[in-house]
Amino acid sequence: MKISLQNVGKRYNREWVFKDFSFEFSPHHTYGITGPNGSGKSTLLQVLAGAMHHSRGTITYTHEDTGENIENPYPFISISAPYLELIEEMTAIEFLKFHFSFKQRIKEIDEILNEINLSHAMNKQIRFFSSGMKQRLKLAQAFFCNTPVLLLDEPLTNLDSEGVALYHQLINQYANDRLLIISSNDKNEYHFCDEIISILDFKK
Repeated sequence: MKISLQNVGKRYNREWVFKDFSFEFSPHHTYGITGPNGSGKSTLLQVLAGAMHHSRGTITYTHEDTGENIENPYPFISISAPYLELIEEMTAIEFLKFHFSFKQRIKEIDEILNEINLSHAMNKQIRFFSSGMKQRLKLAQAFFCNTPVLLLDEPLTNLDSEGVALYHQLINQYANDRLLIISSNDKNEYHFCDEIISILDFKK
């Protein structure tokens, strides 16, 4: 899927978070969106995901094979972000079963939990997870969706060295054939991207 933005802007009251954002995100490419904390990276990612409406401009989602415009981009996009909440009353396996009832998975759930090193906690309520375990689960529900677009916001949040290694493993194995957009100010999260975009270029 291709995502095309033409003069897109987002504002809260009179303050523009970003404006005049014109760009084309191409299939099978990787992009890093950078900028200091509070600069609007996460807001842009939510706008791209269709989770937040933009204030002006147009966003077009185009099917890679047919060239047709996509009215509802949700089935084509998966996202992981620190501000997206897990259902903490559920166990890990219950949460993934619930999540993948909306989107097709690329592996069996027990295989997913094993790959992210959470097999030992599959029947444990998420509210008892450490912050790092929760982040692994957030990454899993995004990476293992069968979607052509993958959006990641600060994907290394709360991860230790083992978790960082897991992240890069997931990138190498499950992101090569997708449109990948990473919002971050940590080079370790996006150094491999084809193109780097500074959100500050769209705040003037």
